[in-house]
Amino acid sequence: MSLPENSLVDSFGRQHNNLRISVTDRCNIRCFYCMPAENVQFMAKSKLLTFEEIARFVRLMVPQGVNKLRLTGGEPLVRKDLHKLVALLAEIDGITDIGITTNGILLADQAQALYDAGLRRLNVSLDALDPVKFQEITRREGYEQVLNGIEVAQKVGFSPIKINAVAIRGMTESEIVPFGKFARESGCDVRFIEYMPLDADAAWEREKVLFASEIIDVLSRELVPLVPVGDPDPRAPSTDYQFKDGAGRIGFIPSVSQPFCEQCNRFRLTADGRLRNCLFSLEESDIKTLLRESANDEQIVAAVRESIQQKWSGHNINAADFVQPDRPMYSIGG
Repeated sequence: MSLPENSLVDSFGRQHNNLRISVTDRCNIRCFYCMPAENVQFMAKSKLLTFEEIARFVRLMVPQGVNKLRLTGGEPLVRKDLHKLVALLAEIDGITDIGITTNGILLADQAQALYDAGLRRLNVSLDALDPVKFQEITRREGYEQVLNGIEVAQKVGFSPIKINAVAIRGMTESEIVPFGKFARESGCDVRFIEYMPLDADAAWEREKVLFASEIIDVLSRELVPLVPVGDPDPRAPSTDYQFKDGAGRIGFIPSVSQPFCEQCNRFRLTADGRLRNCLFSLEESDIKTLLRESANDEQIVAAVRESIQQKWSGHNINAADFVQPDRPMYSIGG
């Protein structure tokens, strides 16, 4: 199949149509695999891209083939009036998919406004269904608010809601079966994400990764066998399964055990306007300065194309020479 003339294609032939936009580095919880527990130095608000700057950038990317957006943080719902940004983006001709990844604590209060603004896809990060384990991971309270947020969002019309659960050996094995039951009973899709080296304390160890294959074995043994969902999207990071009896869907993002770099179609804009061609990039392109110093459209597009061309073949997590990015996940954007 031929690609659109202006497609953002890297040197390995990968077309980039999926842009992830971080709207803030602030968060109202402190998950240990993402943020320090205390004394986090957040960006000054003046350094964050405005909604208008984000919308301008997206408008420039649509002719280059971008049609999918995901808003992230930090926690995106702590950004004031986020629904107004959603509305701006939803009005851009050519954008066919807008999603948000949230921890869900503020979701109950904002779900209706987000839906009315045009948002339809919602991922909720929830690593444990046990409230004690939830607090151990997040180092904050908020478990009940998350569950309430999911329930309110379902009533508003979001369907299906995807639950993202980071799988960590020695910590979340006890959550596997409860999440399987949750997927079967709640109407939400559950996705297990292998623990990745993006923590602020650089304490990640491969031995702590709870692999997708192990989770499949547990769910198939303890509940109902899992079978692959037919016709998977080869460019999606998630490998999707359903229980054999049809009740419940489970996805896996096996970033460590089965990297999907060969099909990657995503790039990232950080809250402070830096372009990253890979989640694990060691270099960034300064888009904010271009936006704020009256660069013309062609200059901004050229900077994006140069960044995409410099994208490497893969993140090399499993290589001996892997280097963890200086920025932790909350500062990059999930």
